[in-house]
Amino acid sequence: MKDNNIQLPASGFRPQKKLNIYFTAGIPQLEDTADMIRLIQDSGADMMEIGMPYSDPVADGPVIQQAHERALQNGMTIEKLFAQLKSVKNEIKIPVILMGYINPVLSFGFENFCRECSESGVSGLIIPDLPPIEFEKRYRDVLNQYQLNFTFLVTPETPDERILYLDSLSSGFLYAVSSSSTTGNENAVLKNEGYLSRLAALPLKNPVMIGFGIKSKEDFENVTEQAAGGIIGTAFVNILLQHEDWKKKAADFIRSING
Repeated sequence: MKDNNIQLPASGFRPQKKLNIYFTAGIPQLEDTADMIRLIQDSGADMMEIGMPYSDPVADGPVIQQAHERALQNGMTIEKLFAQLKSVKNEIKIPVILMGYINPVLSFGFENFCRECSESGVSGLIIPDLPPIEFEKRYRDVLNQYQLNFTFLVTPETPDERILYLDSLSSGFLYAVSSSSTTGNENAVLKNEGYLSRLAALPLKNPVMIGFGIKSKEDFENVTEQAAGGIIGTAFVNILLQHEDWKKKAADFIRSING
């Protein structure tokens, strides 16, 4: 099975903690996705998550909701995303993960979706609203067939037994949400010491990546003291939405985290 965060390229500088950058496909403009993928890799990220636009992204905050809306207005679809991924698959050396909601995937056809992921160079999936029991019964074997990792999310309120269960189902990494809130919530507790220590003490099979609320190098270093790395989404997407010269600002932002 493809590994989507352990093996790093031998060349180039990399931070000890792995940096995962999220962006929504189809912004700022429909055809910017391929350039975005190249930029994230060239700026030193260790992996990337690409959000699949959806009309009702209930787990996301205002910034990423706006990104979904703009991408859909731009005409982004799953079919177009796969075409864009295939156009750059031979250039990309870091893991690419697709993140989104289950309804569009089911509409596309789950096995067909997984086949396209495999043919497009995708390493794994994150689908937060896919129940674990459904994953076990219906979808895990299909993912294994196409050598795709699947990552579940845990929160500070998730009991240890449940964390161990979700970790057992996950492959690649376990996504630890820093607080129980939507993405980009300004009131989110970024560093919950008890929670992070609890995760570090558990006999998990997967490395832990921390997400939600990381906006700076200081944030990144703080929350990854006891984790394998961090995931940055809202702060990066905000650059893409707010700045016409997003390429320079986005590259500078990534380098400011891992430089």
